[in-house]
Amino acid sequence: MKFNKTSIAISIIWPVFSYAQDMPFSTPTLKPSQMDFGGVGLIQMPTGRMAPEGELNFAVTGSEEYFFYNVTLQIMPWLETTLRYTMVNDLLYSDDDSFSGDTKYTDKGIDFKLRLLEESRYLPELSIGVRDFAGTGLFDAEFVAATKRYSSKNLGTFDFTLGMGWGYLGTRDNFINPACKISNGYCERPSDFKGNGGSVDFERWFKGPAALFGGIEYQSLHEPLRFKVEYDSNNYSEDFPVVRGETNMAPHTPWNFGVLYRLSHMADFRLSYERGDTIVAGVNLYTNFNNMPSIWRDTPPPQLQNSQPDTISDVDWKRVSEDLDKISGYQANQIYVDANTVSIVGEQKKYRDRSKAHERAAAVLYNHVPTDISTFTINERNNGLISDQTIIDKTTFKDVAQVNYINPDINDAVSTSNAKPASSNVYNERERLDWGFAPKLAQTLGNPEDFYLFSIGVSGGASYWLTDNLEFAGSLYWDWYNNYDKFNYVTPPDGTNIPRVRTMFRAYSNEHAVTMSNLQLTWFQEYSDNIDQQLYAGYLESMFAGIGTEFLYRPKGANWALGADLNFITQRDPQSYFGIYNEPWQYVPEYGRPFQVIDKGFTGFVSGYYYPQWTFLKDLMIQVDVGQFLAGDIGSQLNISKQFKSGVIAGAFASITDLSSDDFGEGNFTKGFYISIPFDIMTVKPSTNRANFSWQPLTRDGGQKLGRKYNLIELTDQRNPWYQRPNYSVENN
Repeated sequence: MKFNKTSIAISIIWPVFSYAQDMPFSTPTLKPSQMDFGGVGLIQMPTGRMAPEGELNFAVTGSEEYFFYNVTLQIMPWLETTLRYTMVNDLLYSDDDSFSGDTKYTDKGIDFKLRLLEESRYLPELSIGVRDFAGTGLFDAEFVAATKRYSSKNLGTFDFTLGMGWGYLGTRDNFINPACKISNGYCERPSDFKGNGGSVDFERWFKGPAALFGGIEYQSLHEPLRFKVEYDSNNYSEDFPVVRGETNMAPHTPWNFGVLYRLSHMADFRLSYERGDTIVAGVNLYTNFNNMPSIWRDTPPPQLQNSQPDTISDVDWKRVSEDLDKISGYQANQIYVDANTVSIVGEQKKYRDRSKAHERAAAVLYNHVPTDISTFTINERNNGLISDQTIIDKTTFKDVAQVNYINPDINDAVSTSNAKPASSNVYNERERLDWGFAPKLAQTLGNPEDFYLFSIGVSGGASYWLTDNLEFAGSLYWDWYNNYDKFNYVTPPDGTNIPRVRTMFRAYSNEHAVTMSNLQLTWFQEYSDNIDQQLYAGYLESMFAGIGTEFLYRPKGANWALGADLNFITQRDPQSYFGIYNEPWQYVPEYGRPFQVIDKGFTGFVSGYYYPQWTFLKDLMIQVDVGQFLAGDIGSQLNISKQFKSGVIAGAFASITDLSSDDFGEGNFTKGFYISIPFDIMTVKPSTNRANFSWQPLTRDGGQKLGRKYNLIELTDQRNPWYQRPNYSVENN
């Protein structure tokens, strides 16, 4: 897009003129803003700044050569991460129309930035970063940036940045690479890559030509409006449209100019004039996972009454169970009485904050049981496992509820025990049969065949508890619509020694409109307060059947756990509802060349779970699995997730195995991202359920795990709550 200078000047000056009369008298705060590539920065250049912890920023940016989709998440106060998809205009993914058609060339990139030094009175904020980490090298770069702020109540606020870039950010080559003075190995940047995307090319980092960059971001006295100017360290000689498409991107000037207008507290509009001849426009939408309150329309807690029944036999236990469900969230209740204690066993479905559940359950029991009952106990059930016991002293609870002392808290009346409920059962509402339906969306982004592959439909499931520990359950999926027929992957001629365990998903999705996702028998066993087991057999997921077991050792309150799972598997035949493969080699014309499957196989892992207690790694869960993946490859998977104050969990995983890059194919190793959002910050009702979204950049057969129905680390969450942590958002305090 080419524009004359007059139109550019008008587009920048007009917002100032229109809103000049609304200028405030105090200096607005300059909040970090995003650059074209995603991440806090100026226009094309990064800065040393970090966004507030928990900020999620989604951006769409367009120019004549590129179209960027960026998602940036400030995971820690010192760690910024960006996931970027770049569409290269006027260039197709492949010259083969039968493979990618008119799909534009799309590049996937991951960036990160680390803060080394916080700004102080005399020192700038200093950060170091890597662009296009584990990518194709289209934009690979490294940088160091320092930013210092100056504010004046009469002028506004200025952020001054000076930095140095390498790779894509160093092509202007206007400064001697300081690393070259240390070692000659840093003087030249290797031109080769380990693979065709997905590799981590550490050998290239901070090598070759370097260039200085810098700029100023100015927050005007009119709060929504700010201006940016920068000196660009890239000469655009190595951009993909130049190298492959013979596009002329030579800059007329190294100076870029931009304006940012904050449309609301959740959106920014960006407009910039770059390289002396190019207009770039973008929109950012943002929120903060640390500041997402739970706003409910909830049943108020009951007031304490003085009209209790005289004896246990006079209690309306059905009414008690209904009130426990409606008011405190405990469902499918079993109620026991032993001497002066009333105990309940139920599933908590409303409150992540168990203090709220305990307080309301105690109020319900106080109002419905005789006065000679002095203790209430609660054991939570999670499928076939029962958690430790919560003990509530009735007398202390009464003092709390009636505010008989300063700063009462329900936890003053609560203690815990590893005991199970008394054996005298007076009411049992637990239903053996359960069923339900829910919409389902499966999706992948950035595939060569089509940028967006998806399946949308309805998933329905049912379960029946044969005993308190033995469940028979299954689920069906009605595929209403999908475009998986565009997925063209076939077994490569030189890669037939790798079984097709996940790249066959097109076959499993398109053979039948209704598919059986799962049909299995599961046994749960508690051996002690710390050791649990599940044993399962049947059709374990949409692609595999078999038998397996999982053990978990997890002490109560500990910030670690150890587990192991063993699974003997066979691959399901997508052309049959109940069929399995009996031979390792198969040939179906529409699937491409002959391919190998798992007729008899094994997969299993030893797993470690750790919840760091260090301040700089707070609210993390680290999981390491070591063992054998579905395709027989041996290696490990690292899974790191961060939980924000609202309860939103964002995580990433990577599997490294003994497969070579040639055997694995494009991507080099399996990686993915996921996000888990509590229902109670999206709806007006309290809930312990979560919405889970996951994404893998590329589907390949190496480093793939079995999709087990249950995981013991989730079923034993109450021993050290992670998924059920309360909402600690500022607005909730």
